[in-house]
Amino acid sequence: MMRQTTSIDIFTYWEQIRGNADAPLRSLIQPSAVSHILPELFILENTVDDNPRFRLAGTAICNLMGREIRGENFAALWAGSQQEDPVRIAAGVMTHVVPALITATGYCISGRSATFEMVLMPLRTAGDTCDRLLGSLTPTAPSAWLGNERLEFLALDRSRLLYERPARHLDLPPHPDPTDLLPSRESIGLGEWMRKKLNLAINGRDTAKTEPTRDKIDGRR
Repeated sequence: MMRQTTSIDIFTYWEQIRGNADAPLRSLIQPSAVSHILPELFILENTVDDNPRFRLAGTAICNLMGREIRGENFAALWAGSQQEDPVRIAAGVMTHVVPALITATGYCISGRSATFEMVLMPLRTAGDTCDRLLGSLTPTAPSAWLGNERLEFLALDRSRLLYERPARHLDLPPHPDPTDLLPSRESIGLGEWMRKKLNLAINGRDTAKTEPTRDKIDGRR
């Protein structure tokens, strides 16, 4: 059972846009509809050897790990002796087109630890191809040290497939479009949106300027 607001919000949105299909097309995702949780979202892409890697990752996730994880294998997040199961679960979400829920514990070198909820949802890049995965990673409880002390690895606690996923057609609360970054007539995908946000945040750090909260991937930075 999902307990975290981010998990519930993104899963509800995923169910809405998929309609009666088993998984939605990636192109159906409207970034403005999930802008409030973008820092905790990521996208995995499958590879020929079923070893998913990060195509994109929000700033909150990169802060937790203490590095930019775009381009890394999904296995890099997990304890070395435990990588096989999380990778198998992520690949299975895409292969069998069934979402999954994971509970994990993250550990720091100091010995501190925190529990996290992760939701993995399949995406299609074409009508008959499911080779992307939309995910979220959220701490189950706030901790002052999270983001200041990097996690060394995640350890898998438990997982389950979310077979019960009836089609839903919900009226989600509207979220304003970010007109400061994108013209209102422009159509842009989630991946390009997150790249623009990440580049903006990086450029802001390089020039030592403070940007308005609404211009950042993570308003908490």
